[in-house]
Amino acid sequence: SKSPSPRPNMPVRYFIMKSSNLQNIDISQQKSIWSTTPSNERKLNRAFWESSMVYLIFSVQGSGHFQGFARMASEIGCEKSQDWGSAGFGGVFKVEWICKESIPFQFAHHLLNPWNDNKRVQ
Repeated sequence: SKSPSPRPNMPVRYFIMKSSNLQNIDISQQKSIWSTTPSNERKLNRAFWESSMVYLIFSVQGSGHFQGFARMASEIGCEKSQDWGSAGFGGVFKVEWICKESIPFQFAHHLLNPWNDNKRVQ
């Protein structure tokens, strides 16, 4: 599906996507898709339609690194992917990877999240 036209007067949104394993990140980078839990879908779809851009920052739980970031390129649909098996994921959506580098959390310790008690972004 085609991504919506840029909405310059709308905010840019950022989400940290935690993955339970590196294999999911590899699949995403190879196929330009992602899937998340149903509890995240409504939040991401709303951000996709109400924001000028939605960036997803990926991290494998316990890795101490970000594995890169991507732009959300479609809304989340109903179609599921067999790539992730049946691990409780919802629909698949397209992502456009911008950076596929592993970046240690310490490189981002100067970034604080005002919506999370000014805790470090990691």
